[in-house]
Amino acid sequence: MDSLYLGLIVVAVLALGIIAVYNSLVKLRNRAQEAWADIDVQLKRRYNLIPNLMETVKGYAGHEKEVFQKVTEARTKAMGAQSVQEHGQAENMLTGALKSLFAVSESYPDLKASQNFLELQRELRDTEDKIQAARRFYNTNVRDLSIKVESFPSSIIANMFGFKKMELFELTEAEERETPKVQF
Repeated sequence: MDSLYLGLIVVAVLALGIIAVYNSLVKLRNRAQEAWADIDVQLKRRYNLIPNLMETVKGYAGHEKEVFQKVTEARTKAMGAQSVQEHGQAENMLTGALKSLFAVSESYPDLKASQNFLELQRELRDTEDKIQAARRFYNTNVRDLSIKVESFPSSIIANMFGFKKMELFELTEAEERETPKVQF
């Protein structure tokens, strides 16, 4: 009888351990998914600002068609990205295109003084800062999930229930070190 109780206690402790690890994996996965949703919101905000910014610049520099085309193509590619890696690549391309757009605007003093342009710059700078913060938060949660998925004994439970590592949202080193310059 004592061995039966001892066996039930061992089974109960194992079951509680599995439940605890499973719940922690669910919590980490949900945090990472929520963090990605925060990035997605900020990226959409950025995508929505770009047409207004381009229209403002076109009013002063309408003959810069190649720059506008590059920004439009980069924005379209970024909006269509599916995976985290595709988003990272597309965002690098879009950031480069926006830098070209702002470089063009340097040649137009009236544009730099435009209240509408200055407000769009401020909003874009704010959005870039929010994207960077959301990216750090996402990557922290993905890192925590990856550690849990790879660590023993939680790796056994992660494999049993199909938990997988998630991709980090990485930008190239140069892009990570500097946000697009949107001030004059």
